[in-house]
Amino acid sequence: MKICLAVCEYNPLHNGHAAHLAKMKGEVSPDFTAVIMSGNFTQRGEVAVMDKYTRARHALLAGADIVFELPAVFATANAEIFAKGAVKLLNELPGDKTLCFGAENADAEGFYETANMLSNESRDFKKSLKTKLKQGFSFAKAKYMAAGETDPAADTELMKSPNNILGVEYTRAIIESGADISILPVPREGAGHNDDKLQGPLSSASAIRKALKEGKKRRVAACVPSYVFDDLPNVLPDVDALTFYSLISHDKKFLSSVLDCTEGLENRIKSCLKASLSLAELKEKVITKRYTAARINRIMTASLLGITRGFIEKCMRSELYLNVLAVKQEAAPLLAEFRQNCKIPLITRKNDVSSLRGTALECFKKDAEANDIRNFAAGKLTNEYLMLKM
Repeated sequence: MKICLAVCEYNPLHNGHAAHLAKMKGEVSPDFTAVIMSGNFTQRGEVAVMDKYTRARHALLAGADIVFELPAVFATANAEIFAKGAVKLLNELPGDKTLCFGAENADAEGFYETANMLSNESRDFKKSLKTKLKQGFSFAKAKYMAAGETDPAADTELMKSPNNILGVEYTRAIIESGADISILPVPREGAGHNDDKLQGPLSSASAIRKALKEGKKRRVAACVPSYVFDDLPNVLPDVDALTFYSLISHDKKFLSSVLDCTEGLENRIKSCLKASLSLAELKEKVITKRYTAARINRIMTASLLGITRGFIEKCMRSELYLNVLAVKQEAAPLLAEFRQNCKIPLITRKNDVSSLRGTALECFKKDAEANDIRNFAAGKLTNEYLMLKM
């Protein structure tokens, strides 16, 4: 059985995503296409525009056969953990697997070479990385600058764009874990990942979200499939007050236990809290060139969800589960295949959760809490044990 894989957020699913799904299926000619998608919170440390079930339905309409949930512990982490968590779970699927990802560079060999280089960090690389971080560069930028300084063969251009960085991390996770997964970089079309201005039919998700926040929903109609536009909310869910309260209620010791809250950043956050009356004001004070908005957002979301570095590491070491959010009716035989051949539980109904133990159960409960928080923020109830069939 040949399976085409993708890791996604679809926040929201736009024309570029739909084109990517079509391209990767055309390249691989799979028997089935499976995606693993962030749940109700995303890798930028933000609450998703629409709930995970609505976005999973969009994925099926765009061409996927089955949608799994990427647990919140991985979905809200940095690129390295995000990729490792996704690969960890996708590797449990049986069959001949190819992971396809959007990239500015379509040379698979380049991704393998760069991933191998980063997996075998030299002493000079580590020293250069440390120096760049001290100079105030973000971790992502410091990484490719250090690679360029210490390895003449390093493709630093490949590591400059967000899509390529994620592609390198997927490839690195596959290599380091020994996962039986091939890669297929698919050239990205249209606006860049971080472009926040609408640029016609192939605008980025960032630009679409910005327009929605500004109350310009009608302007994004050309950027997304009609079935997505029909579901877009007029008012986006807001967890700022809840997040602000969590930062007040948690002490410095807890904040220092959060992934990427290092170098005394917990002290900076707590100090700025005393002089802030809103989350937006707090972020404005905490964010710098070194402490990027994405990093600070992730730290604050981890505070809201109660996710620590230690818990992430425990989840990474443990056998977890595959939570099915949606499946096409004609792909339903996949469920029996996966139940029989996956080493970890497949969650399709409430009774399946009763089989979870230890860390796997803790991880699922964290997803359930994230679902409850988003429900409250959006004023709309969704059932954590739902699996859509279409």
